[in-house]
Amino acid sequence: MSDGSDAGVGKPARVEFGQLKSEDAVRRTANALVANGIPAIVAESRSEARDLVRSLLPGGAEVFNNTSRTLQSAGVDDDIERSGRYQPLRLRLYQMDREMQAREMRSLAASPDYVVGSVHAVTEGGSLLIASASGSQLGPIVSGAGHVILIVGGQKIVPDVDAGIRRIYEYSWPLEDQRAREVYGVPSGVNNILIINRAVAEARITTILVNEILGF
Repeated sequence: MSDGSDAGVGKPARVEFGQLKSEDAVRRTANALVANGIPAIVAESRSEARDLVRSLLPGGAEVFNNTSRTLQSAGVDDDIERSGRYQPLRLRLYQMDREMQAREMRSLAASPDYVVGSVHAVTEGGSLLIASASGSQLGPIVSGAGHVILIVGGQKIVPDVDAGIRRIYEYSWPLEDQRAREVYGVPSGVNNILIINRAVAEARITTILVNEILGF
């Protein structure tokens, strides 16, 4: 995730944005998402969320799982890539030649049948906010993918879009920057932010709100 500055680098994540919201807040947010054309399901735990993803993905489906601590901690990555029930695009892309098959790789990543990922904030009014360093996963979520499934921990609920932007810069970015430096040896940055206020194609995006802390 960089906005061209290092304003958030090295700063501790604001604890207030990592606290689990009440079950009432989760359900209110779910209702707001539905009103905005984004079906929302409430799960009581990460294991229930994992089961819901399994129920939403048809056997043999072509699936791209975005890089996400939420998916990793819920076991969804393993299901998509190792269960044998689906066609995992991420593994297929790893096996392709970046020079000889670059165009094909771009096409596959841009328009999969299903994308499974998460968000960095969801507002009580039913807006979704996703930040990205490269921006590569945002296009499929906006329109490229046939279906989108987003798993959202209950600590990511915020009052409004302004608070969602703050959560990205003051909580998600510091934690992701630390992770990126440890894993890849490079910084992260808030280079792109996607805000979804309403889904034009109803039921294309499905959210699973979890009464548990998941991801950043």
